[in-house]
Amino acid sequence: MTLVHEAVGGSPDAARAALAAARAARSAELDRWLAGLLAAERVPRPDPGEPPEGVALVAVGSHARRELTPGGDLDLVLLHRGRDDVAELADRVWYPVWDAGLRLDHSVRTLHEARTVARSDLKAVLGLLSARRITGDPTLVDEVRAAVLADWRADARLRLAELAEMTRGRWESQGELAFLLEPDLKEARGGLRDVHVMQAVAASWVASAPGPRVRAAHDLLLDIRHALHEATGRSPDKLVLQEQDAVATRLGMLDAGVLSRSIAEAARTVTYAADHLWHRVERFCAPRRAPSRARGVERTPVGDGAVEQEGEVVLARGADLDDPALTLRVAAAAAQAGLPLAPATVERLAERAALPPVPWPAGTRDALVALLGAGPAAIGVWEALDQAGLVVRLLPDWERVRNRPQRNPVHRFTVDRHLVETAAGAAALTREVARPDLLLVGALLHDIGKGWPGDHSVGGAVVARDLGTRMGFADGDVRVLETLVRHHLLLPETATRRDIDDPATVETVIAAVSAVPGRERELIELLAALAVADGLATGPAAWGAWKAGLIAELARRAIARLAGGTPPPPPLLPPEQLALARHDGAAVRIAGSRITVAAPDRPGLLWRAAGVLALHRLVVRNARVSSPSSGAAATAVLDFTAVPEYGTPPDPAALEADLRRMLADRLDVAHRLERRARSVRPRAGVAVPPPRVTIVDDASSTATVVEVRAHDRPGLLWRIGQALGECGLQVRGAQVDTLGAEAVDVFYVVDADGRPLIEPAALSAVRLHVLGALKDDGAR
Repeated sequence: MTLVHEAVGGSPDAARAALAAARAARSAELDRWLAGLLAAERVPRPDPGEPPEGVALVAVGSHARRELTPGGDLDLVLLHRGRDDVAELADRVWYPVWDAGLRLDHSVRTLHEARTVARSDLKAVLGLLSARRITGDPTLVDEVRAAVLADWRADARLRLAELAEMTRGRWESQGELAFLLEPDLKEARGGLRDVHVMQAVAASWVASAPGPRVRAAHDLLLDIRHALHEATGRSPDKLVLQEQDAVATRLGMLDAGVLSRSIAEAARTVTYAADHLWHRVERFCAPRRAPSRARGVERTPVGDGAVEQEGEVVLARGADLDDPALTLRVAAAAAQAGLPLAPATVERLAERAALPPVPWPAGTRDALVALLGAGPAAIGVWEALDQAGLVVRLLPDWERVRNRPQRNPVHRFTVDRHLVETAAGAAALTREVARPDLLLVGALLHDIGKGWPGDHSVGGAVVARDLGTRMGFADGDVRVLETLVRHHLLLPETATRRDIDDPATVETVIAAVSAVPGRERELIELLAALAVADGLATGPAAWGAWKAGLIAELARRAIARLAGGTPPPPPLLPPEQLALARHDGAAVRIAGSRITVAAPDRPGLLWRAAGVLALHRLVVRNARVSSPSSGAAATAVLDFTAVPEYGTPPDPAALEADLRRMLADRLDVAHRLERRARSVRPRAGVAVPPPRVTIVDDASSTATVVEVRAHDRPGLLWRIGQALGECGLQVRGAQVDTLGAEAVDVFYVVDADGRPLIEPAALSAVRLHVLGALKDDGAR
């Protein structure tokens, strides 16, 4: 027979249309030829050209799907109803196929044999699920397909678990198609095989069939594989570097770079859909729980506007789609809970949710930081937003790096995925810096300049400045972000190429960070943490113990050269709060998210007030605590900014009443909080870095300064304050800030006599006690 091997080119649409037509023609030609082979009889029959009775020739695999590329293998099954001459019939087909030089995978089965093999051989059943009759007894083919499909559905819980294990093994051995320099278009994760597996899962009725975006991605990968076979005259599935330009030309693409970007986009579309499919399969295959007496689907709040439903995060019924922070806040809630966003929810957000104005409101910026701060759990959620086009709508400059290949064996990922991986890695280093929000956003943007011509560090600094302004950061913070991106390679390159024992080397670092006066130490800490996250996200060839040690030592020497960098002093009260502090007795004011309490100073006032806020499901975003007077009649002013954990804000009158009851010692805050905690079902969430408690030396001559860096959670301030109170300490001043999902809190404390702690043993005991109170925060 004659096979179709026609070179294609021209526009991408025309080239791909020609490839699809070639596959269709080849499939039709093969069908006619194979049908004729089976129909040829040595002994003439009344109806020559008809196949023998009780037998059928069936195609499985790519030929069954009419996707056979020029070098693809034929996979045929000869079905029969117990014919004695079936071996002779098989020889009529197999030998001419071999003589034509085609590779052939073949088998001969009765209905019973086909059904038995399908129940024990996973590859066999996957083939038979897509079987297509070429010629012969149609009833026999229908019976086989119906029997195999019935068994597949009846045994779905067992067979899908087996299929999941086989698929994971294939992913581990083949890698991820979107990020490979020389990918296997068929077997790698996100490749053609995954779409075929998704179709098999859909046949079990456990999940839906692949949608139009996945089918379009599959067709593009199939066309690329076809062009590869045409270009090489062979049948490889691996697209090696030296063949990529030729394949791009046959597809009408500009060059190999455009080809690689197209592959990455298609593969990520397939991977995203497959991840959600396997999430459903995993829940289906899990041991069944006893049926609940509760009616309807269980919905558990995981954040403001977000609830968990069937293992995914969906919008709460009262979610405000006009809220410009909703999209990122729901995404952050999903990532912090370690759950995927439901695809329907992502589509609804993309279609209807409001975009934030420029500059972004603080709530939108905090939601972005909370999303990135979830670490590796943020990657899948970010991918969901990206697949829906939301990332580019939020950050227009993202389009230039989206799916951009690095074409460098050192890098494991495309540029955009590398940025997200770096930010996820930086989440583990948030305890190392005073501004975790700038670290996370800087990590997300550090290579953003790779979408622009010229030095990516220089171009990226300009983009980072624009995006930092767009996100609503203060001018000083924007300058830090710009400098962080401009010099993100400063420490790695200086540490590995210069003599760090030379004083001029440290001066080089100091000169670079002096672009933001007064924040030099902060910048060095950020650069050091970013270097670690960047190196780890790049790949093993870019990072190692030797390089890590050099960078850490260079950063230590630069910080030592700068010295200083103590926490801020206790805040000064504005005039309106000074007036409130002079109020006779106690005063409580609630104005939206701003809650101010002025009362006679006494031990435990801070943590009890914070506990009342936690009882009303309020999360403290920042707080300032100060005592403008001293002595027996001292008055403390507690100024909180707090937002609802989820849902609507509490009734201001009820909140004020509970705060006044607390001040009058008529509310047992600890008992109420413990009772509430017992009623809440614990959830796994994501792994976060362990909390860090530091006693800052020489930061104050009148108080001991305790700095706490921890993952934010409801009641955190209450737990810290209670632990300080249990140590016999009183808070004279505090500066509490929540940056995304990270808390950076500084407390100025004194002992019962109003003096700072001095003894090392006492200081160590305080530090360990506060850590003990937060011991569960590193393994949520």
